[in-house]
Amino acid sequence: MTIATFADLLLEARRQPKPQRLLFVFVRAELPDFPDAEQRRRFEQGEGGVLVPVICVDKSTEELSSMAALAEESRRTEIEWDLMFAAAMDDPGNDAEVERQLQRIMESLQMGNITSFLVFDPQGNAVNVG
Repeated sequence: MTIATFADLLLEARRQPKPQRLLFVFVRAELPDFPDAEQRRRFEQGEGGVLVPVICVDKSTEELSSMAALAEESRRTEIEWDLMFAAAMDDPGNDAEVERQLQRIMESLQMGNITSFLVFDPQGNAVNVG
């Protein structure tokens, strides 16, 4: 199945034989430290920049109804974000393991390893950032 929207992700996760935990890292695009003129110009046009993790959360499929509900929940934190990286795992029934996986995702994103994650905009549309 091609996942083009957050709704597709939820549907696919609910179809799995084992209960799933969905892992989300919300990021904000920022200018890199000491940007040159070209980096600044591209950033001002909505391109480029660095992705900085600002919030992470895990949810079971039962806790999620829609991207709109998840985005509203994130807005209550008053932390602005531009994109959401998503991954899924079989629910280990162990919060410590979920936390380890979230930490690994954040470390991967900080190192620029983004190709193994689904990426969504605030409206729940899949985004190609590769």
